[in-house]
Amino acid sequence: MDVTVAIGDEFLDAFSALPKAQQKKTRRFIEKFRAAPKSSGINYEKINGAQDEKLRSVRIDQAYRSIILKPPTGNVFMILWVDHHDDAYQWARNRFFEIHPETGSLQVLPLEDGEVPNTATTDSTRDQDENEQDDLYAEYRDRELVRLGVPERLLPLVRSIKTEEDLDAMQKYLPEEAYEALFLLAAGYTQSQVDSELAYKRRKAEEVDTQDFASALNDPNTQRRFTLVDDDEELERMLDAPLEKWRTFLHPSQRRLVTMEANGPVRVLGGAGTGKTVVAMHRAVWLAENVFTDPDDRLLFTTFTRNLAADIEQNLAALTSEDILRRIEVQNLDRWVTQFLRAHGYAYQVDYGTQTKNLWEQALTLAPDDMVEAFLRSEWEEIIQPKGIDTLSEYMRVSRIGRGTPLQRPTRKAIWPVFEEYRDLLEQNKVREREGAFRDARALLDEKGDILPYNSILVDEAQDMGTQAFKLIRQMIPGGDQKHDLFIVGDAHQRIYNRQVVLGHCGINIVGRGRKLRVNYRTPEENREWAVGLLQGERYDDLDGGLDNQEVYKSLVHGAAPRVKIFDSFQEETEAIVGYLRSVADDGDDLRNTCLVARTNDLVQQYGNALEEAGLETYTVQPQQAEDRSQPGVRLATMHRTKGLEFDRVIVAGVTEDVMPHNSAIRQAADDVDRSHRLKQERSLLYVAVTRSKREVIVTAPEPASPWIQEG
Repeated sequence: MDVTVAIGDEFLDAFSALPKAQQKKTRRFIEKFRAAPKSSGINYEKINGAQDEKLRSVRIDQAYRSIILKPPTGNVFMILWVDHHDDAYQWARNRFFEIHPETGSLQVLPLEDGEVPNTATTDSTRDQDENEQDDLYAEYRDRELVRLGVPERLLPLVRSIKTEEDLDAMQKYLPEEAYEALFLLAAGYTQSQVDSELAYKRRKAEEVDTQDFASALNDPNTQRRFTLVDDDEELERMLDAPLEKWRTFLHPSQRRLVTMEANGPVRVLGGAGTGKTVVAMHRAVWLAENVFTDPDDRLLFTTFTRNLAADIEQNLAALTSEDILRRIEVQNLDRWVTQFLRAHGYAYQVDYGTQTKNLWEQALTLAPDDMVEAFLRSEWEEIIQPKGIDTLSEYMRVSRIGRGTPLQRPTRKAIWPVFEEYRDLLEQNKVREREGAFRDARALLDEKGDILPYNSILVDEAQDMGTQAFKLIRQMIPGGDQKHDLFIVGDAHQRIYNRQVVLGHCGINIVGRGRKLRVNYRTPEENREWAVGLLQGERYDDLDGGLDNQEVYKSLVHGAAPRVKIFDSFQEETEAIVGYLRSVADDGDDLRNTCLVARTNDLVQQYGNALEEAGLETYTVQPQQAEDRSQPGVRLATMHRTKGLEFDRVIVAGVTEDVMPHNSAIRQAADDVDRSHRLKQERSLLYVAVTRSKREVIVTAPEPASPWIQEG
């Protein structure tokens, strides 16, 4: 009879913390266990004092034990934990495993001294008279809470929760889906909305066999905690990258998006750390493995910058086989356009600011004397180019909603010669800006017809793409809405370039196919709250003309809030940073898991020089390539370059009043509205940098410090 072996996520965490020699022994044990988990040589031992009779200890060597869940019936075995003998036994005494009778998921219940806690004991609870304040879920019956994934034995604990602070304090005792359900209820969700968010498939009680562990492993919420090990290759991938277990474990809301049937474009929003890129990568693999399976089928995974594309290509390699990877092309959109045009004999050079600067200055000689250059440039970049304006008559009619300075018809007519001259100069010199190259690519596709091989296109960092980019993407798979054609992920809160887009205006219809991820899996809640505070008071779009917010956005992990440290001088600041990094290294943490982030390349170099002078090795994350994890040293990166990356620790350095917001960027504002937009981008940059951390954030500055971090 077939035997099923699964590995728990807590085991991967424990395995990653083992010394290298012990990891080798544990690998050998797992190989032996997978081959014959029922053999007498495994030596299962009962655990004295364990509440859960299904748990067993098995010997790895004289000092280490692994904890196994061995159901009384069936052929399912789960590897749960590995540790020193006494510590492994204590871990087992404080865990209980059961299949939820309503949802069918296998839940892990942490115990306290071997007992199930039944009362919240936070300060906020003690400060209230129990008779004066109802529990937070008084309007819900026990039966309703159980149906949403709350274990029956934890109902007394839930009934003692009176505030959201109590709920957060009790999170460690609740299965993830139970905590999320309670959080969503407190945020105002209905029971049916919670069902949908957690991917519950409502079943009758008699349909759930609480002894059928094989069926429980197929439940989406069980798969957050356990994964089946089907072959040695998959096992090796898991053990080689245990700290990146997101590659294996997906939240049900993520898994639902990965496998959803879609008869047209899908747009997914989500705050930092919600796993948008992870979902898009898994979606690409799922489509290649299950939908577009012909050897000639092709998928394009595109993003805004070349370095992000390199990071994604590297991560995709850990998810699937080489055969599948050959059918998924990963390319940032600018490079794709350049290569596509060049392959079809394009006579123009695509320029990103070097050559066009002189041409623009020549065109400015035609500007009225009272017209500010910054305003004209922003008019070109935000109206003329994105909207594809070619003639004065089109310019006279175009809507300029969102621009700060109104333009009457005489003024539009007076400044049009600047834009016309600039376009003529670009033509004469055979040069195209980014937006112009995108329009030319669309024209070429119009002329050539359906010449591209792509069945599906997946777009990451959509908030930074822009209108012409999405018009091109829509045209790359012609014919309008098609099944699984476009999958778009983004977050306007992380828009660090001024390229707002309305997908519907680009021919991309997402009505009924807009989704949102709400749970942060990377950033500690305390860090998330601090970062979101940086954006307070700003309004953010949903990439399709509506508004987005982060009201129901929560992290499931907890840790320290960012620490802000302000110094009298740059020298004092760098000395403190060096001391911190040395303490991290002394604690045994690899410094390649720490990144120092600064606003500009010059600042990154200054801090890098200071660290190297102090004898610390550094590695600068380059703008056009993936981070090389094999290279040692503290990571150094600009705020722009950290997009899409994550680290255990992040130091955001040099956050002074003239750097954040960056003085030169603000001075170039054309008017008050443009200035407001630039300030908003600067806040988003700081938000991106702070939310790269999985554990700890330190924000530093020599005086005078940015008011933003003082407010934060």
